[in-house]
Amino acid sequence: MSARRVRIRGALSLGAAAIFSITLAAAVAPQTPAKPTPTADQIVARYVAARGGLEKIRSIQTLREKGRLTAGADRQALVTRELKRPSRSRFEITVQGVTGVFVSDGQRGWRMSPFDGDTEPTALPAEVVSEAAEQADIEGPLVDWKAKGHQIEMAGRETIDGHDAYKIKLTLKSGAVRYEYIDTKTMYRVRTDSTRQVHGQPLQIKMTFGDYKKTSGTIFPHQIDIAAAGRPQTMHVVVDTVEVNPPLAEDRFAMAVPAQP
Repeated sequence: MSARRVRIRGALSLGAAAIFSITLAAAVAPQTPAKPTPTADQIVARYVAARGGLEKIRSIQTLREKGRLTAGADRQALVTRELKRPSRSRFEITVQGVTGVFVSDGQRGWRMSPFDGDTEPTALPAEVVSEAAEQADIEGPLVDWKAKGHQIEMAGRETIDGHDAYKIKLTLKSGAVRYEYIDTKTMYRVRTDSTRQVHGQPLQIKMTFGDYKKTSGTIFPHQIDIAAAGRPQTMHVVVDTVEVNPPLAEDRFAMAVPAQP
């Protein structure tokens, strides 16, 4: 056998031995276990901690937020939202100096909406009052969800505006279902999908949250985009100020008395 053949066979043998060694090493090398997916309860606990913790959140008794709403170049408004425990809410929207008011004390509600021709206080339907009470939850339904009678379960993961997010199915005590999306890194809420009653008709709503900032130890979103199914325009809200525990008198949430002729 020529010296050249010996060298080739030797090289092939060494190559085969090297491949075998690498294959064997890969087979017996310890594999890094994949991180288990957290449970819905664990995700909510991290979300609460990221917001500032239970103690800070529970200390919020009243809340006032003021901002600007844009729905197209020619549709702009000033908005104010006031909340007070346990389930009081007041929402004001001002367009070109005209203000509409929507109020609920958790049991009853009324509105005065000049944009719809309502220049006197008008009682809200029972189903709208019930929905307003849910929306008036200062801390949101995920906080203390079990004590409130809600249910949560994992519904997978999705990408929301470039954010990897946990998807939580939330069934409210009332039976209404919504989906909450929690950023896997920051543990902030990035979107909520829900169905609301608008003019007596169910409407699917997607609310996207961003630009989180801290006030009194708790984070709040300062940008909110609201999109409704079947409607091309998205409402964009910029929150300019957040006030934690401002004084809010009870009569802010009481039924207005119509002006006497």
